[in-house]
Amino acid sequence: MVVQQSKAVWSQLIIHTIFILLTIVMLVPFALVIVISFSDEQSILHSGFRLIPDQFSAAAYHYFLKTPETILRAYGVTLIVAVIGTCISLILTSTMGYVLSRKDYGLQRATSFYVFFTMLFNGGLVPFYIMITQILHLKNSIWALIVPGLLSPFYVLIMKGFMAKIPTEIIESAKVEGAREWRIYTELILPLSKPALATLGLFILFNYWNEWFNALLFINNENLVPLQLLLVRTMNTLDFITSRPEFASALVTLNVDMGDFPKTSAKFAVAVLSAGPMLLVFPFFQRFFVKGLTIGAIKG
Repeated sequence: MVVQQSKAVWSQLIIHTIFILLTIVMLVPFALVIVISFSDEQSILHSGFRLIPDQFSAAAYHYFLKTPETILRAYGVTLIVAVIGTCISLILTSTMGYVLSRKDYGLQRATSFYVFFTMLFNGGLVPFYIMITQILHLKNSIWALIVPGLLSPFYVLIMKGFMAKIPTEIIESAKVEGAREWRIYTELILPLSKPALATLGLFILFNYWNEWFNALLFINNENLVPLQLLLVRTMNTLDFITSRPEFASALVTLNVDMGDFPKTSAKFAVAVLSAGPMLLVFPFFQRFFVKGLTIGAIKG
C-alpha cells in the first residue's frame, strides 16, 4: 500500500513538473514580446532579443501614444464593434444551432448540408464588396464592420453539436408543462448551453477584435477606423519612413538618430497594444472555455 502511494506521488510530481515546464515554455515568448517592446533600439541592434535588455526604453509606446485621442477613438470603435457584433452573432448562432439540433425538424439534414456547403465555397471578394456597398449600402458605416462576421457556418455546426447533446426528454417535459418554443429556448436551452456560448463568444470576440481587412475595404471615415487598421497603417508608415533614404536624411537634418528610431521595438509594442485587452478577458471565460471544448464537439 505504501509502495503504491509512493508511486502515485512520484507520478503526480512528474506530471506536474512536465506541465510546469510546458507553461514556462509558453509564457516565455509572451514575456519576451513585452520586454522587447520596452527595450532600447540600440540594445536590440547590439545584443539581439533578450529577456533582460541592456537598457529599457518606452520610445515605441511614445511613438504610438503621442496622439492619444486617435488611438483611444480606435479602441472605442473596436470595443463597440466587438461587443455589439459578439452579442448579435451569439443570438443568431444559438437560434440557428438550436433549430438544426432538433430531431423533429423535417429539413434538418438538408439545412445542415446547406450550412456546411457554405464553408467550402464563397462568392468571392468582388460580389462581397458589391453586396456591402451597393446592395446593403453600409460603406463608411460601423455596420460594415459588424455585419460580415455575424454568422459563421463553423460556429453554427459547433453550436448544433452541443445542443444536440441536450436530452430531448427535457424539451418534451417542458412542452407537457405548457411551455412554448420561445420559452424553452430562452429559459431552458440557453442556460444549459452556457459553456458553448462562452466558448464561441470568446472566438467571435477575438475575430471582431483582430479584424482589419473589412475596415480597409469599406471605411474611409477616420472616425470609424478600428484599432487593428490604425496599427497596420502606423506600421506601414513606420516601415515606409525608415526604408526611404530621403526621409532618413530629413530625420538626420532634424537631429533624429535613425539608430534610436524604435522600428523593431515598435512592432512588438503593436502586438502588446492590440492583444493586451484580450489577454485580460480570457481568464473570465476560462472555466466555460475548457468545458465547451471538451463537450462541444461537432456532431453530424
